[in-house]
Amino acid sequence: QVQLVESGGGLVQPGGSLRLSCAASGSIFSVEEMGWYRQAPGKERELVASITGGGITDYADSVKGRFTISRDNAKNTVYLQMNSLKPEDTAVYYCNAEISPSGSYYLQDYWGQGTQVTVSS
Repeated sequence: QVQLVESGGGLVQPGGSLRLSCAASGSIFSVEEMGWYRQAPGKERELVASITGGGITDYADSVKGRFTISRDNAKNTVYLQMNSLKPEDTAVYYCNAEISPSGSYYLQDYWGQGTQVTVSS
């Protein structure tokens, strides 16, 4: 059974930093693209950042220059370093990954349980 486990959310003041982590575990053959999404109250879920297995990254315009996505392929883990946080970054952050479970060559979409990030003074 493949699962994604997130950690690192919390309450931070405007201008502060947080680092989110998401580890994929279980019977895994391969992990392809990984990413972070967020959903604020009353809004649709949106892509924050993504990273391919080869390290190519993509960011939402609203976080460019403030957030950095990275991954450790040996640990099947993706990170999101969030700096210069703003109140509008407040949301539940979800990890997403395209994973082929052991015994399968087909990619499946997996989601983490979500972690709350609150930016407030």
